[in-house]
Amino acid sequence: MGSLTDIGVSAGINILSALGFLLAFAVLRIQPINDRVYFPKWYLKGTRSSPGNLGTVFSKFVNADMSTYIRFLNWMPAALRMPEPELIEHAGLDSAVYVRIYLLGLKIFVPIAMLAFAVLVPVNWTSGTLENENGVNYDQIDKLSISNLGKGSKRFWAHIAMCYVFTFWTFFVLFHEYKVVTTMRLRFLANQNRRPDQYTVLVRNVPPDPDESVSEHVEHFFAVNHRDHYLSHQIVYNANHLSGLVEKKKGLQNWLIYYENKHAKNPAKKQTMKTGLWGLWGQRVDAIEYYKKEIEEICKQEDEERQKVITDPNSIMPAAFVSFKTRWGAAVCAQTQQTSNPTVWLTEWAPEPRDVYWANLAIPYVELSVRRLIIAVVFFFLTFFFMVPIAIVQSLANLDDIEKVLPFLKPIIERNSLRPVIQGFLPGIVLKIFLILLPTILMAMSKIEGHTSLSGLDRKTAMKYYIFLFVNVFLGSVITGTAFQQLDKFIHQSANKIPEVVGESIPMKATFFMTYIMVDGWAGIAAEVLRLKPLVMFHIKNAFLVRTEHDRAQAMDPGSLDFYNSEPRLQLYFLLGLVYAVVTPMLLPFIIVFFSLAYLVFRHQIINVYNQQYESGAQFWPDVHMRLIIALMVSQILLLGLLSTQEAERSTVALLPLPVLSIWFHYVCKGRFEPAFVKFPLQDAMIKDTLERAHDPTLNLRDYLKGAYVHPVFQKNDIFELVAIDEEEKNPLVVTKRQSRMTTPGGSKFNSSSGTNEGEFSRIPPP
Repeated sequence: MGSLTDIGVSAGINILSALGFLLAFAVLRIQPINDRVYFPKWYLKGTRSSPGNLGTVFSKFVNADMSTYIRFLNWMPAALRMPEPELIEHAGLDSAVYVRIYLLGLKIFVPIAMLAFAVLVPVNWTSGTLENENGVNYDQIDKLSISNLGKGSKRFWAHIAMCYVFTFWTFFVLFHEYKVVTTMRLRFLANQNRRPDQYTVLVRNVPPDPDESVSEHVEHFFAVNHRDHYLSHQIVYNANHLSGLVEKKKGLQNWLIYYENKHAKNPAKKQTMKTGLWGLWGQRVDAIEYYKKEIEEICKQEDEERQKVITDPNSIMPAAFVSFKTRWGAAVCAQTQQTSNPTVWLTEWAPEPRDVYWANLAIPYVELSVRRLIIAVVFFFLTFFFMVPIAIVQSLANLDDIEKVLPFLKPIIERNSLRPVIQGFLPGIVLKIFLILLPTILMAMSKIEGHTSLSGLDRKTAMKYYIFLFVNVFLGSVITGTAFQQLDKFIHQSANKIPEVVGESIPMKATFFMTYIMVDGWAGIAAEVLRLKPLVMFHIKNAFLVRTEHDRAQAMDPGSLDFYNSEPRLQLYFLLGLVYAVVTPMLLPFIIVFFSLAYLVFRHQIINVYNQQYESGAQFWPDVHMRLIIALMVSQILLLGLLSTQEAERSTVALLPLPVLSIWFHYVCKGRFEPAFVKFPLQDAMIKDTLERAHDPTLNLRDYLKGAYVHPVFQKNDIFELVAIDEEEKNPLVVTKRQSRMTTPGGSKFNSSSGTNEGEFSRIPPP
């Protein structure tokens, strides 16, 4: 384990970095020129106007009010002042519940830290084992950890007792939090305004029919099997190529507006441009005429492609968004099996329209399993081959190994001024650099898998990232950090010895994880509130790329809370805290500082900055809970492995019930609370339907849902161009085309490709 000097140097560097970021933010946020960077959410809501529009030219860029500099830290209490109900209304339930995860960390670890320092630290400190052993190098932190207990010591019973206390306290907090979040979700859904997804189901794997098109087949199936509740449907098109043309046209239109605005300011000057790459070379032409011709040409291509998509049967996917007259009808359809064949007519709740990831709806359902198998293999190799850079990072934490491999660096490493910096700061920052691009890679893999909603992409990517962090950052750091001495021994041991090897290595890596928490959790969170990259990019775009108001809005775009990136990193801190609570309690204050600072920062960010792309109603919470249970079980198993190496077999047996209790607790919570996150209670659906009919008896639900799930590319001048929506408005009585089956209703009932008897009936006219 590293020395107090190493930790002190790392703490000093990271505390100064964090304070520097926070002070820089406090000053930069009150400058008028940066207002759109630090308060974009209020601009998007239309409740804030640029302070640069008032006063002198100087005041448009620099805040000259000296009193605001005195109150530069007022953002901290302001971030905590907004009540949670108001926060939910302002930012959404997803954001509010995400911030509660940080509060959950404080609820778990503050009492655990108090108990650990009151009981375990004195037990470890007074043992004196390390002081009495000759030839053992140790530091003050080792004396505070379980390493200071001798083999077979009876003091291990204190650690076992505290492990039980910490486990049951974690159970209590997690159960209470799951209950609170479940109540928040149900209340949110009950109080929520009318939304299209409440009435709509996504149907996948529609079976082919030789007599009918996909649209007709969907219509007949639901008109027969949900005759009292079916309203309309929208089939799914493969419009990915058309989407590319639409995006290209938007870019050309933006350039045209830019040059027309320049021409309007100076009509005498002809606006010209070069047609080559980025306008650096090529033939010089009239810019306005050039872009008008380009737009005209791409409009022709767009119309041709749109017509092709609508008319080509190969562009129609075996999927549809089916809407119902009531929430109750949609809930019944989404939560039941439609036919005796469970592989066709697959139904699930439709994502809300802004949550739909349209590109993946064009992937055939059968292809999805192949894609997911390929991505699973790729992810496996990515995870384990990343052990190489992890090993390099860990070698930086062991300077003795560096001196052996690279002896010419010994004079530099042995300098008193450099050694603490290298060992206390460099490993954490290098590991963070290695992990920068990883979330983007994992998100791309999730998109290839074919998930159809942005929220689903976030959850699946978060799961991959957590597995990666667990294997590489946690296990990889523990194992490869001592691999130079133990690799051969580790390879030749049986699998049931792995907990012992990892458990024995854990106390040695406490210093590394302390430095990692300070780099990623202290300085990293302070850098989050500073938003240095968005700040620089905003001013670069504003100076060189902003040509129209559309460009200005894009330059200000705050993005949304990257759940797939931040939540797995957050879970790593829960894992470290639970693992080291018994082994090295000195790590807990570092964890508590992280959760406190992160809670403050992210509450500020969701109030003022982030604008969520979707609202899932905290659907991610079961994943959060499951990962916390996994962290708790890992801590118990590794403590069991550590004690098994300390000749404490009798006391080790006492830990065996804990993993079993953790699994039992997980299934209790899963059965009690998880259904609220995957299903919508029929009773609640009926209540909302009844209240809606009473409050708005004249509601035309068909008109309300008409364009909700039309692909965005079928828009012209911001008006949905309805394509192939249920034909019942034009033809209220649609007779099935299966004429050969109309005379044999018995055969139709059992031999239909859908497994239903829709061939027996004509379409029932809508009321």
